[in-house]
Amino acid sequence: MSPWVMVFGTFGFTSAQGPAPETAPPMFPGGAFVSYNSTFVTRQVPFGISPTARPTLSHEGAFNFTWGFRRDIDVTVLVPVVTNELETKSAASVRGTAIGDATVLLKYRFYRRDSGRGTTQASITVGPKLPTGGTGLKDGRGNLLPATFQPGSGSMDLLAAVNWTYTGLFNIRRLVADEDLHAVIRSQGVQQTKIGDDIESRFWLSYRPYESKTVGREWFIGPALTWTHSQDDRIADVVQSGSGGRALVAGIASYVGIRPGTHVWIGVDWDVAHSSSAQFQPARRHISFGITQQFRLHL
Repeated sequence: MSPWVMVFGTFGFTSAQGPAPETAPPMFPGGAFVSYNSTFVTRQVPFGISPTARPTLSHEGAFNFTWGFRRDIDVTVLVPVVTNELETKSAASVRGTAIGDATVLLKYRFYRRDSGRGTTQASITVGPKLPTGGTGLKDGRGNLLPATFQPGSGSMDLLAAVNWTYTGLFNIRRLVADEDLHAVIRSQGVQQTKIGDDIESRFWLSYRPYESKTVGREWFIGPALTWTHSQDDRIADVVQSGSGGRALVAGIASYVGIRPGTHVWIGVDWDVAHSSSAQFQPARRHISFGITQQFRLHL
């Protein structure tokens, strides 16, 4: 199953635990699923509303449809509903909700090897982020809020990823190592703003303490470590020095199959270390949970 879910608004992106515990395998041929993922991200409170201000609290409700239309290949459509809130030390907080930018992704599994230990798989994913999101949120005085605060970016961006899954780590059949390395290449959007390109690496080491004989019910749990690098934003081709930076977050994620075809998951991450620039607003805490329903789709 294709499990990639992420917070992907104009304020940056953060991987979240998704519809499956392994990121490299695609959906099986003729199979499909729909899922809903709810993600909350909190950031530090700035002194004022800067041209590169990110939300101090954001919530994204992402609707995911994935279809495995061929062996080793699936397609995913993500449509988010984004609520952003900005609290500052010098002004009243502002809040707004709108549809976010939709994303269309194509995944191809180019490597699979089975052994007595388990299975090793690798895949690539690529696709555009479309400028479908709202860009008109305003403050209480009717002033347009910065492009970095808006649910949509107004830009056509490219998303690319490489995923690797290794089951049976250390010859322990139920121990899984999973790596998700992805990047977003952005173009200029609304308000002459080009939000900085991002690259992120997320490693999840999970153990399956329970698995039913029919594999209809199962439970995965384990620690996750994520590193992100964000480039500086540009406004009217002027670099906003210090608006980008690097961050390291650590947490734990759990995935549960409650019955055949139905799965729930939750993940929590906390900031461990980040760049010290005054304009950089790294995620302090990240919480994600969701539910997935699989079905067959033959066309």
